[in-house]
Amino acid sequence: MKISAKMKKALQDQVALEGLASNSYLAMASWCEVTGYQGGAAYFYTQSDEERTHMIKVVHYLNDMGATATIPAIKAPTASYKSLEGLIKTALKSEQTVTKAIHKMVEVAQKEKDHSTYAFLEWFVNEQVQEETKFETILQKFDLIGRDKIAVNEIDKILAADAAAPAADPVA
Repeated sequence: MKISAKMKKALQDQVALEGLASNSYLAMASWCEVTGYQGGAAYFYTQSDEERTHMIKVVHYLNDMGATATIPAIKAPTASYKSLEGLIKTALKSEQTVTKAIHKMVEVAQKEKDHSTYAFLEWFVNEQVQEETKFETILQKFDLIGRDKIAVNEIDKILAADAAAPAADPVA
């Protein structure tokens, strides 16, 4: 089993993208923690761990395919945000970027008839639907509940409950 140079590069780029997402969510968690959003902090620490797990999943796949993963330097993420809502919007944009990258890899796998990588990427396709839906649903809460201090506190409680809930398997 061998993957093409083009697919290897795309997967290597995905390692960097997942690493950046993990670091970005870690920075968001830290900002939430020092700003008084304990629910947001718990939520984004969990998200950070999840993205790191995705990164490791790609690293293992590259190594298993004999393509030897290289671990990239990851640029420092934004560390300051104006609001919890703005932070959630940034997270959604990040997930949309990841989704586009995964879809491009799926297209390459299909074009190259790389069935192993296509099958590997299916999990990520399903995961991204969940990720984007999760952030879109949180953003809807601002429209439904409001943006005053009490409403934002309620949304923070929702984030805490989400962080405490067991993660669902995207393929189940």
